[in-house]
Amino acid sequence: MLLIARFTTADAEPFIERVRVALELLLAQPGCQRALLARSTEAADGWVLTVEFASVSAYRRALSPFDVRTHVIPLLAEADTTEPAAYEVVLEGQPGEVRHHVSLLAADADTVRLGEASGPTTAR
Repeated sequence: MLLIARFTTADAEPFIERVRVALELLLAQPGCQRALLARSTEAADGWVLTVEFASVSAYRRALSPFDVRTHVIPLLAEADTTEPAAYEVVLEGQPGEVRHHVSLLAADADTVRLGEASGPTTAR
């Protein structure tokens, strides 16, 4: 599971410190494997945060502790929400090996919207 959050801020030092604290909290959680904060080389105020988790359930569990909810969630709430942020890994590569992961998405994931899976939208 990969979390990608894009940020825009020109105030680099306070932002970097907030992200450092957030990453320390997340990386202390079981299943949180790796995290990166990268700055755009084309726009000095553009940032991207990526965090890798062992699974979707590890991602959800990592966001549950109180200290994570009080520090990480407010930071993530400031990210650009015009694009999706959570992705499942389909291909994973290392030198000499590329592995394919089976998708966990339901077959109708692109046709059923949030809240519709439990039944028809109109009463019968």
